[in-house]
Amino acid sequence: MIAKLRSIPKKRYWDYFILVARFLLAFTFIKYGYSKLVDGQFGVSSSDLLIPLKDLPLFKVMWFLFDHEPLKTTVGILQIIAGILLLFESTAILGVIFFIPIATNIVLMDISFMNEGMGQAFARRFAYYFVLCFLILWNDKDRIKIIWNAIIKKFSMKRKFPIFLYLLLPLFAIILEILPGIPYALYYYITNPERISESFKFIQCLFH
Repeated sequence: MIAKLRSIPKKRYWDYFILVARFLLAFTFIKYGYSKLVDGQFGVSSSDLLIPLKDLPLFKVMWFLFDHEPLKTTVGILQIIAGILLLFESTAILGVIFFIPIATNIVLMDISFMNEGMGQAFARRFAYYFVLCFLILWNDKDRIKIIWNAIIKKFSMKRKFPIFLYLLLPLFAIILEILPGIPYALYYYITNPERISESFKFIQCLFH
């Protein structure tokens, strides 16, 4: 057995370490996701519900709020997806991309709502997970470079549009913000024609 281990190239040790790291992260998130979908990770006991809100620990308040749909199921599904992606080498980068923002939110919630000791313990644990994420990405740095070059264009100060169009950006952004509401407004006034005259009266009052 020892002789076989000595015959393995050092690169294979590193590859196996990355495999173990991916498995750890995948198992952690799949377990968390499954518990949200099946075991009821969030929520508080019936006795906690009898305690005034101001007297409940912040952590229990958070778990009560997060025990509502579709938040709980959505987070659970996303964690399971991230875990499954991490299991396979071909999708490991995508798994890390899913893992990091979800894990960051978990850390922020833990340090914000848990007591200091528990919050710091979870922060240290997830800081270690982030290091593993970095190592997984570093192990696949050649593909990361390809992805980076494909997404990020070469930096240039050359303007693509005339300067006046850049000055009009706030105006067009406001129009773009209003645009989705126009069909709803038309439907509302078609189905409630009496509201049109009321709206005009309100506008006249504003200008008088």
